[in-house]
Amino acid sequence: MSTTVSVTGPAAGRRAEVLHPGSIGLLAELERALGPVRRRLLDARTERQARFDAGLRPQWRTDTAEVRDATWTVPPAPVDLADRRVEITGPTEAKMVVNALSSGARVFMADFEDSNTPTWANLVDGQVVLLDAVRRCLTHDEPDGRHYELADDPAVLVVRPRGWHLVERHVLVDDTPVSASLFDAAIYLANNAHELLARGSGPYLYLPKLESAEEAGLWAHSFDLIEAYLDLPAGSIRATVLIETIPAAFEMDEILHALGAHASGLNAGRWDYMFSLIKKFRNDPGFVLPDRAQVTMTVPFMRAYTELLVSTCHRRGAHAIGGMAAFIPSRRDAEINARALAQVRADKEREAAEGFDGTWVAHPDLVPVAADVFDRVLGTRPNQLSRRRDDVTVDAHSLVDVTVPGGTVSLAGVRNDVAVGLRYLESWLRGQGAVAIANLMEDAATAEIARAQLWQWCRHDTVTDEGIAVTRPFVRELLAEELETLLVELERAGLGGGRAKDAAALLELVALSDTFPEFLTVAAYEQID
Repeated sequence: MSTTVSVTGPAAGRRAEVLHPGSIGLLAELERALGPVRRRLLDARTERQARFDAGLRPQWRTDTAEVRDATWTVPPAPVDLADRRVEITGPTEAKMVVNALSSGARVFMADFEDSNTPTWANLVDGQVVLLDAVRRCLTHDEPDGRHYELADDPAVLVVRPRGWHLVERHVLVDDTPVSASLFDAAIYLANNAHELLARGSGPYLYLPKLESAEEAGLWAHSFDLIEAYLDLPAGSIRATVLIETIPAAFEMDEILHALGAHASGLNAGRWDYMFSLIKKFRNDPGFVLPDRAQVTMTVPFMRAYTELLVSTCHRRGAHAIGGMAAFIPSRRDAEINARALAQVRADKEREAAEGFDGTWVAHPDLVPVAADVFDRVLGTRPNQLSRRRDDVTVDAHSLVDVTVPGGTVSLAGVRNDVAVGLRYLESWLRGQGAVAIANLMEDAATAEIARAQLWQWCRHDTVTDEGIAVTRPFVRELLAEELETLLVELERAGLGGGRAKDAAALLELVALSDTFPEFLTVAAYEQID
């Protein structure tokens, strides 16, 4: 290992199995080749935001019209990724991975991103978990004696690395922290790509937070370098992109084209997409959204983007994967379950009817519901790729049409954003990145919505339907009340004060600052490890 590469996090025991010279050497090569390009692309994001702040709105790119108009398709899906009717997601903790792989879902997305707190232990131990999962030897034992092991026919494994905007500060190349994206991908692929191919599967990834075809092209370049370094067959690394930012919605064709031989499909990342709309147009009062619960998938900007996604994917031979059902079934309240499961079913029926090839769920108990919906539509077919959706016509305005009939901001909605933001950040700071709150699985994306709405409402002098002005002092009052309640809850749970006070200070920073912090996880990362 070069003396200009240093790993500062603990790397003994089983961690050494994944942080070996080969994987670190690959990471160093990638960082040196691609790090400067990544930083330039992040500068381009800043420039794009300045144009939005000046009042410009996204449009279809004129310099890529040839790509949109040309006839081309992505390569056919690998055999084990042809049927993706139900995908389950979650962090790379051993019990979660065993349960998700054994849930009956067709695909499990193991997540190093929004449902994971990026502590060094979570990241590296998660890589060890995936090492065992790929080799079908992963087990987990609870202190009470319960034993978990993989089913005989587990779901296909797809891994989501962190986004281009993040760094991994525990690994330095030439005295500079490496890209978190490259760290997660390089360590996983160096340790598992050959084993996956030998088992008849392959190295499959989900790519988050992209904003442009150039950012997708950077991933494609990294995959080419990885395949060369590891002596993998060209095009064996396949990727599905989450369309979860407003700029990416205007470049779906271009993103698939930029990935080239590595492209598999697109996913409608609904929660981050809502956050992106608030963030990108945060200074425009015309983009103030009502309570989160009122922004459903049938409002104009959400409906337009999902229909465009299906149409784009199927025209290019790529899979279109629907959004997350975040409900967590209650073990105590059958009435709550009945209402929520009916909503989940209706949501999945809408997706199947629109032509999606599959969908996401957050909990194993939702797999049968989603599977039943897609089974009824697909039957023995693996997907709906033959359904072109040539009837879809989406213009630039419809992608940013935030009309919500009857939409309001309520006191309950403001308080809910405070409560969710506070509770999620407290758990995140303790190392838990996926948190069940009020029967919903909250992750970084939904926490981003909560704090972004608070910032937006304060910024634009929003008044609730009860006549209450949403101001920073008012939000601080609610935060103080929720903090006291949370401290009592943590004490009863045997956690003392937990990280509640740190979380409150962090929420105030990302929700009530004069300027809008681009990502709460960037600020939060400074408070772990």
